[in-house]
Amino acid sequence: MDEPVLHARQLRKSFRGQAAVDGVDLNVLAGERVGLLGANGAGKTTTLLMCLGAITPDHGEIDVLGHRLPAGRSEAMVGVGFAAGYLPLPEKLRVSEVLGMFAELYGVRDTRGAVRAGLERFRIGHLANAVGTELSSGQRTLVGIVRATVHRPRLLILDEPTASLDPDVAQRVRIGLEELCRDDGIALLVTSHNMAEVERLCQRVLFMKAGKVILAGTPGEVAASSGHGTLEDVFLELYATPGDMRGGHDREEDARPA
Repeated sequence: MDEPVLHARQLRKSFRGQAAVDGVDLNVLAGERVGLLGANGAGKTTTLLMCLGAITPDHGEIDVLGHRLPAGRSEAMVGVGFAAGYLPLPEKLRVSEVLGMFAELYGVRDTRGAVRAGLERFRIGHLANAVGTELSSGQRTLVGIVRATVHRPRLLILDEPTASLDPDVAQRVRIGLEELCRDDGIALLVTSHNMAEVERLCQRVLFMKAGKVILAGTPGEVAASSGHGTLEDVFLELYATPGDMRGGHDREEDARPA
């Protein structure tokens, strides 16, 4: 697990004169599961979108799968998957049709097999013939994760993947993601507000505040270095001030693509 699939250096991005990301370094190795944590407005989504090439940093360098962004974005994104709760699904297509279309776009040879395997991995095979309008928000999230993984990417980036899921379904997602990373060597970069989930899923975590990384290490190391027993305790202490959570919210929203 020593091959970097994502290497970002000194990323900076401002919106309306306010820094959303301010000097972030980020590395993810092959097969590694990394959590990017923080309150709303900390800079997480902006960082993810820069690493996806969806927005261009004001300063810094990003290499994804050996390709420098933005020039090498097309080549890099062939091996990347992305899912987020705010990404829509087509409402009039069946789930199997949506997933098959994405599998074909990524050049998957056995599209039917890939779709079937993805649905079965996350236990939603019964949704194959459902159309978008028939899906709950949680089901849409699950389909979005399958869509992001149908081509077996080398790097999977997830923005709050289980925010709208019941605890039992969220656990199913976590187990499925662990299997993908273990069996296929997929690297995972994920944001989440569920600290207990992050402790189980991620091998390394980075806490962001006001656009900067302020803590980094294994979940155990970060909790211990802060004098706490859990990541939830760390989170509550770092972001206890209401102004911290309100102040940067608009900047983070600005980063999301329309």
